[in-house]
Amino acid sequence: MKNQRELTVLLIEDDQFACEEIRNYIDQLDDMHLLGITDDSNKALDMVQYCIPDAIILDLELHEGGGNGLFFLSKLHDLGLEKLPYILITTQNTSNVTLEAARQLGADFIITKYERDYSAQKPVELLRMMRNAIQRHSTPNTTVPTLSPAEQNRKLTIRIHRELDAIGISPKAIGYEYLTEAIIIATNEPVPNLSRAIASKHAGKTPASVERAMQNAINRAWSNGNPEDLARNYTAVINYKRGVPTLTEFIYHYANRFRNEL
Repeated sequence: MKNQRELTVLLIEDDQFACEEIRNYIDQLDDMHLLGITDDSNKALDMVQYCIPDAIILDLELHEGGGNGLFFLSKLHDLGLEKLPYILITTQNTSNVTLEAARQLGADFIITKYERDYSAQKPVELLRMMRNAIQRHSTPNTTVPTLSPAEQNRKLTIRIHRELDAIGISPKAIGYEYLTEAIIIATNEPVPNLSRAIASKHAGKTPASVERAMQNAINRAWSNGNPEDLARNYTAVINYKRGVPTLTEFIYHYANRFRNEL
């Protein structure tokens, strides 16, 4: 039985063989979860905002991909994350100047790939060994910039999409966009009638059609989705007779949560 949630990891690596080795190894573990893999530092920044990993395994060079690890580290602080992921660097670089620059930019630990006992499993095992400490002591981001309302809404939209995706609400569903807008409104400045407020922004839509689309998206997730994913990712109490959240319950479950995090 698990006493603690899995350590979530993002892999930024351009060696496809190493990526497959790490992926296959983590797939066998019950205390870690690989959120994604990329060989591009710009894409990695987007993935961090979307996934919010506990830890990152970062290759410095990324010769076969795009950018490099130092660029990624220099931009990571600009994302405005409340807590920074633990950064474990893997590298072939032997330059003390480069490695010192990586430390100054926020690297927590560096493993050199030219070490005799290096393997793709080594960074994974180091993170497993430190899992409890990483999850208890995420690094506070002391350089969080002041965000404009538009930027705050952009970040909130990313969070909402991540939550909707996790419970199986398809981005193709008409109600997906409406639910996103409803949660943003309810988080920032609740109004008496959310469906009317959303319908007013979409030509030809009525409050009833907006409300119906949102509830249908929720109903489909609960009827077609994975029960384990729903139980893990939607933690609000649901009336056992109904078996699915009402629209108001659903929207304000997330709105209240996000409001407390702002």
